[in-house]
Amino acid sequence: MIRVFPRRTSMTPTDKLAFIGDPPLFRPPDMPVRVSVAFIWDKPEGERLARAWSQYYSDVQIGGPAYGDRGGEFIPGRFVKEGAVITSRGCIRSCGFCLVPSREGGAIRELPIRDGWNILDNNLLACSGKHLYRVFDMLARQPKAAIFSGGLDCRLLQSWHVELFHSTAVGSMFFACDTPGAIAHLRRCADLLRNFSREKKRCYVLIGWNGETLERAETRLKEVYALNFLPFAMLYRSSTENRRYSREWSALQKLWCRPAAYKAAMRVTQ
Repeated sequence: MIRVFPRRTSMTPTDKLAFIGDPPLFRPPDMPVRVSVAFIWDKPEGERLARAWSQYYSDVQIGGPAYGDRGGEFIPGRFVKEGAVITSRGCIRSCGFCLVPSREGGAIRELPIRDGWNILDNNLLACSGKHLYRVFDMLARQPKAAIFSGGLDCRLLQSWHVELFHSTAVGSMFFACDTPGAIAHLRRCADLLRNFSREKKRCYVLIGWNGETLERAETRLKEVYALNFLPFAMLYRSSTENRRYSREWSALQKLWCRPAAYKAAMRVTQ
């Protein structure tokens, strides 16, 4: 199956049947083509690509998260690169800025566990204990350290989860601190994870949502850093409006998604 993507990301497959953009001059023989669109703002380009590939292939379909794809069984390497794996779908939270519950459901669907070391689940810690133990058994046989890049819910972290993290090689754990109120939960996680280095503890920080000011966003990023996490700032993007951010907002986001840059900035101010 040919897979087509509007843009390359860190998760885009790299095999010979994965393409970015228009059909090349030298093309594979006729086979099904699936245009995968992850982000709503890429839908126009995805639809243009579907038309372009339809000139050469008889079975071209478009879909993906941007079209509300609920997601079924995970097939390694098909729409994300080798090593990435999804072991569950859905999320138990109803965050106003997140589309996952409306797309994948407000309950966790545990999937058959495939091999991989980069866990992309939306809310892994909401899975059953039985499922989590199987996930960590799988991680123990992988050739690379585990990365939990899908995001870990700091409200759910318990001491037995921490024991599981200690049971395998961990490259990085990504938590989330998307609202001012989440700082208290992250503070509790900081205590539970005190034996892990800051380099392994990362934190997505949504900024600019729900009327947040630039000053408050910067303060929150610094609070996350002070808790011994490496923040990763993300500017809020609505599915219904194309908000334009000022250069100050863009500069803040750019600074706080580069650990080397904000570490240096923090040293200067201390």
